[in-house]
Amino acid sequence: MNLWQGLEPSQLITLSILVPFIGALLVLATGKAPNVREGVTLTTAVILFSLILAIYDYTLDGVAISLQVIELFPGLSIAFDVEPLGVLFALVASALWIVTSVYAMGYMRGNNEGNQTRFFFCFALAISSVMAICFSANLLTLFIFYEVLTLSTYPLVTHAGNDAAKQGGRTYLGILLTTSICFLLFAILGTYSLTGTLDFQAGGIFDESHNKAVLGLLLVLFAFGIGKAALMPFHRWLPAAMVAPTPVSALLHAVAVVKAGVFSILKVVVYIFGLDELADIPATDFVLYMAAATMVIASIIALAKDNLKARLAYSTIAQLSYIILGAMLATTAGAIGGAMHIATHAFGKITLFFVAGAIYTTAHKKLVSELDGIGKRMPLTMAAFTIGALSMIGLPPAAGFISKWYLLLGALDTAQWVAVIALILSTLLNAAYFVPIIYAAYFKPEKATSLDHAHGEPEPHGEAALPILIPLLVTAAMTVFIFFNHELPLALAKLMLEVAP
Repeated sequence: MNLWQGLEPSQLITLSILVPFIGALLVLATGKAPNVREGVTLTTAVILFSLILAIYDYTLDGVAISLQVIELFPGLSIAFDVEPLGVLFALVASALWIVTSVYAMGYMRGNNEGNQTRFFFCFALAISSVMAICFSANLLTLFIFYEVLTLSTYPLVTHAGNDAAKQGGRTYLGILLTTSICFLLFAILGTYSLTGTLDFQAGGIFDESHNKAVLGLLLVLFAFGIGKAALMPFHRWLPAAMVAPTPVSALLHAVAVVKAGVFSILKVVVYIFGLDELADIPATDFVLYMAAATMVIASIIALAKDNLKARLAYSTIAQLSYIILGAMLATTAGAIGGAMHIATHAFGKITLFFVAGAIYTTAHKKLVSELDGIGKRMPLTMAAFTIGALSMIGLPPAAGFISKWYLLLGALDTAQWVAVIALILSTLLNAAYFVPIIYAAYFKPEKATSLDHAHGEPEPHGEAALPILIPLLVTAAMTVFIFFNHELPLALAKLMLEVAP
């Protein structure tokens, strides 16, 4: 049932952006009453999700929804338009905001974190900018809110306020602003000079009349200019941001920032270049090879990391390049696989980060080498970790199998053997750095650490508090649920390419 059926469809876009923004202001207003503040956060998240569900219903019914806010220059407006890829991203982000909010409440209180009002305020601002990115009708609108997302998440990265947090924040801000201003902005200007428009259009706005070398240059500028996609060598901001609290890591790696990056690349490929035109651009192979290299190199680095969050960070870098690779295959299966991986990776990876935070909060352990026997003490938590890891590897019954299957089909369709080999190697490396954690957690005896002694000896058994435990169980369950019920993301991915769902 559509709870918002009395509204004009275009008003749903306005509300989807304004609701989290208003929620952010209310968080500030209620900051001195933590229970009220967190109630506001959770209520806002639920309202947003209901709005996105209404937009999803209209999308499946074929109702066009658009909104022009203001024309800045002739032919250049801040405008919004609903299309299937944006709806898929919005559904993922809004759904995960609910569970991340519950998790953050447990985590921030459990670890006695300071500046909690600022945390929830910036979190809501970030979600507001994500909604604007999801429904951007043109590159100008996307660019503006892409930058707003960077700025609104900076205080989250530097939340701890210590030297490490400040250094991580400088790296985060420096790389993301530099890539967007030096590369992405010039790609947008080049696109406008060639076509006279920045609007996203089905099938793309470039055609055979445009010089392929020039289009190739623009493609490379887009690929590296969208730094949030973490394509090497512009990836260091992501592990640098691991100094942030775990709920921020979840926001960065699953809900908002990195997904905004790969979403933007996929949207540019489908609605600016078009798959047919992309296939004829020689530089497409170069970007594909860079994505393949990122997948393998980041996976090798992850294998060497003992810090659990650092291992997950490099895993994210590799997984993002699955989506870039899928886009660069310039095939229907590749694009569908990339779009679906936005959803499947989100639920699997946020589960893994939730688990990392649960282990730190409860057992005071940060390192992979400290996780021996943790599965006996925290069986539900490590069961969720196992499901998330299976999704990253791409094994059933976890959702990652579905998107990886389409990516592999896309690579085989075009006989892109570099892509096929990279997918296989990365999958094997995923298994190499996740399976030993699972084995050690269940089959090795637990050992105490210096951090345990600093906090007092841990209890022999015990899961995290319910506000931390329940969200990670929900996201793990959703990872399995999507495997068996992948029709929703698949339908939206096919609609993106104007293929009947």
